[in-house]
Amino acid sequence: MHTVVERELELKLVLSPERSIPVPARLSYRTDDPYAVHIAFHIGSDHPVNWTFARELLVEGVFRPCGHGDVRVWPTKVAGRSVVLMALNSPDGDALLEAPAAQVSAWLERTLRAVPPGSEAEQLGIDAGLAELLAPTPADDLWLRDPWPSDESKDGE
Repeated sequence: MHTVVERELELKLVLSPERSIPVPARLSYRTDDPYAVHIAFHIGSDHPVNWTFARELLVEGVFRPCGHGDVRVWPTKVAGRSVVLMALNSPDGDALLEAPAAQVSAWLERTLRAVPPGSEAEQLGIDAGLAELLAPTPADDLWLRDPWPSDESKDGE
């Protein structure tokens, strides 16, 4: 059985140092996809804008700047409030989003209780799947036998 940890919250899309607009968002974490976090931004269109990136990136970004490329996350203070900034870059455009640090941290703690760091692979069942895939079968005996006895064998041994 898989667990889903979700949180609705209002982010701010930073347009300039003086101006931002509210953006309702849903943070989602699924134990069947244990390495990723999903964020759906509801921007007034028929379909939300969805982003998926590493949970580890968001966890680290609550404490210190991290990431490069399409997703960068870092903590800061805005008007005396602790926030987490997320810079998202795509071919469709760039966005700088501000999230309340306390709410993001509380949600992340719930995800870390659901799947502790370092145990993500267990959720995927990779080891069990590989063991099953690599388990010997009776047909393997046929492949392991030498179909042509060497010249040194005696009478077909």
